[in-house]
Amino acid sequence: MGNNDVSIQERSENFAIRVIKAYTEINRNNHYNDAVAVISKQFLSSGTSVGANVAEAIYAQSNKDFISKYSIALKEASESRYWIKIMIKSEIVSENKMSLLLEESERILKILTTIINKLKAKEK
Repeated sequence: MGNNDVSIQERSENFAIRVIKAYTEINRNNHYNDAVAVISKQFLSSGTSVGANVAEAIYAQSNKDFISKYSIALKEASESRYWIKIMIKSEIVSENKMSLLLEESERILKILTTIINKLKAKEK
């Protein structure tokens, strides 16, 4: 199965797992650094929230509720991308180590945006 064939549910779950692993490594390499602790915790929270909201959408009570859950997932993916960029620019992590995670966050953003726009168009 190619990377483009992965469902948004599976993609966001895999993203969360990669975020958890990155968070663990970041904190292992930066003991006693308050800035790293705060920023990495924000990254962990937003990165795992993407998949949680996508998972919640499966049991949405209406199309509007589904769009709402995916919209929250979209915001969390955007926040995750932000924290990745901040960690790279502040040299908490190397761009080389985070480039694939950054690319995946951007892919997720595009997929969620497309899904949300299609659903909103159907409502009209």
